[in-house]
Amino acid sequence: QVQLVESGGRLVQAGGSLRLTCAASGRAFNMYSMGWFRHAPGRERECVSAISRNGGNTYYTNSVKGRFTISRDNAKNLVFLQMNNLKAEATAVYYCAARATPSETNRYRQRRDYDDWGQGTQVTVSS
Repeated sequence: QVQLVESGGRLVQAGGSLRLTCAASGRAFNMYSMGWFRHAPGRERECVSAISRNGGNTYYTNSVKGRFTISRDNAKNLVFLQMNNLKAEATAVYYCAARATPSETNRYRQRRDYDDWGQGTQVTVSS
């Protein structure tokens, strides 16, 4: 089990950039696949991006491809989501999630796939 704390969310204008950070506490962080989810009012929580244990495999939902980049620093127990050219529809609470995985796989896309969650950070994009 890991404890997760997100930071970096704030109000930003459309076209701007933000970098979200997820800090994990606990041992063996490099044994966890990590995901970034977002939850907007009236919508389902969706997986925006995910990264494998060692960062070799990444996933992006179609709407953010080419604009968002996920990365991790296993030495510091951190996961990042760089978000560029933000659009108003990106407004949501963003959550970091973790799942212990036995290999360098990156196939976890559903909320139920993840065991540990942070408290979320609010991103608001003004148009």
